[in-house]
Amino acid sequence: MAPSKEGINVKKLTDEELIFRFQEGDILSYNEIVARYKDRLTNYIFRYVGSYDECDDIVQDTFVKVYTSKHLYKEIAKFSTWIYTIAINLAKTKVVKQQKYKTFSISNVYDDENKDFDLPDEAFTPDVDANAKFLNAHIQKALDQINENYRELVILRDIEDYSYEEIVDMTGLPMGTVKSRINRGREKLQELLKDIYNEE
Repeated sequence: MAPSKEGINVKKLTDEELIFRFQEGDILSYNEIVARYKDRLTNYIFRYVGSYDECDDIVQDTFVKVYTSKHLYKEIAKFSTWIYTIAINLAKTKVVKQQKYKTFSISNVYDDENKDFDLPDEAFTPDVDANAKFLNAHIQKALDQINENYRELVILRDIEDYSYEEIVDMTGLPMGTVKSRINRGREKLQELLKDIYNEE
């Protein structure tokens, strides 16, 4: 990528520096924001809405919103929190009834109290064995049954690895509500998957 005006390499700038430069009219800083966040937002939104078409639309709408509302960003918030908040709000308006999730691996189901579930951002490869496919079918089914309010927060905490404080900033929910919903979502997953893990 070419340097922006004044010869600054935008790749070396922080997210916050990029949005401030974009507020001043530097389009290359905006392009760098898109490059940094396109895949991250796509991964998150797809898990939430379960549809590639809906996901693409929401991600595009998110960047349009960033472009048209750049002046609304203030230094009091991390840029990542701000852009995820935009994406979350857009996604909530387009959640579909039949949700199909990517296949996830859940390991260490009964982990420490801060992170009961390990939901890595990875799909199984074609050579995965039948056992793993069987397990993942049940995991997908369990995810489909989680209440939308719980699902959103579990994804942010256990998949996207955001802190409770960052989730509070993104959602506008009180800390107690965030923790409660995450715990309930985890408990529901444990309940739905307990027979599978007991068999192992």
